[in-house]
Amino acid sequence: MSEQQSDTQDSSTQETGTQDKSLPGNNSADVAGGGVGDPAKDPSDWVTGGEPMTGPQKSYLETLAREAGQTVPDGLDKAGASKMIDELQSETGRGK
Repeated sequence: MSEQQSDTQDSSTQETGTQDKSLPGNNSADVAGGGVGDPAKDPSDWVTGGEPMTGPQKSYLETLAREAGQTVPDGLDKAGASKMIDELQSETGRGK
């Protein structure tokens, strides 16, 4: 890293002692929902919604589906898994 880059990076924490919230990855909203951003955003609008569901999504979805007497369809993406989780949480009373 050059001295100029180092000076620029340090300036975001120097004055207030906190990170600049305008920089990507420095806002807690970037972390909410597993890095999805705004958790209230419709899953079909997620940039990564078409990617395969995550391991934690699959595990939780299988638990909810078992409790609801349902099965988890193969090949769900992140957005589909999130929607199914919401539906099964309502049905099972979990996640309130």
